[in-house]
Amino acid sequence: MSAGLQELLKRTVDLAIAAAASVVLAPVLALVALLVRLKLGGPVLFRQARIGKDERRFELIKFRTMRSGVGPDGRPLPDEERLTPFGRRLRSSSLDELPELWNILRGDMSLVGPRPLLVEYVPCYTARERLRHAVRPGLTGLAQVRGRNAVGWRHKLRYDVFYVEHRSLGLDLWILMQTALVVLQRRGISAPGSATMPRLDDERRRRSDPGSPGSQAPAATGEPGSGLSPSSCAPGGRRPVAWSPVDPRVEPSVSPSFGRKQ
Repeated sequence: MSAGLQELLKRTVDLAIAAAASVVLAPVLALVALLVRLKLGGPVLFRQARIGKDERRFELIKFRTMRSGVGPDGRPLPDEERLTPFGRRLRSSSLDELPELWNILRGDMSLVGPRPLLVEYVPCYTARERLRHAVRPGLTGLAQVRGRNAVGWRHKLRYDVFYVEHRSLGLDLWILMQTALVVLQRRGISAPGSATMPRLDDERRRRSDPGSPGSQAPAATGEPGSGLSPSSCAPGGRRPVAWSPVDPRVEPSVSPSFGRKQ
């Protein structure tokens, strides 16, 4: 199957499933919206700029799970201070993600692909990690079924690139089936010691700054011509943590028939 035909078929499946799910789940969407309004007040929806295919911005839509609140520096308070018990339950059930069906219908997202991340993370990626933006971001992805937020950023981004380089309809089907199990078992909802997931830019600044607590020296690139350049992600013009080859002990164990392009 040619790449163009496969992309057309993938988009057709996205539209069909997202449209059907929007109708079938309409009562659930209405109920969750009402609960968010009662528990957290308005607005019901959380809207935020994210990076999509070809590094284009789009507005991600989710149900709110946190209270509003900023610190003296103008930045939002830590997640653990804003996340309510109701919000934790909503996140653990993944019901907060349902409004993203609208993003799929609009063409911003796909059912399966790397999760859309914050705009300010773009300077933090290596050239190889930026391959994650070669496809539409997904409602779920390989990183989400291989540990979700319980795995570190380096592994998550490796899984994203692995998906881009091995994407197929078979792999998408496998990820969708695994997603159902992960959601039912409520695994990997948060990173160890965090209410959600530490920020990528903060983590890489710490790793790039020898004077910061818990810092580590940047890894060797292992990727000739990686195209890394000084980044605003790292202080003092230092380079962000560079790509290193995937460790076979953590590389996704995907069936060969699902791990190759068709």
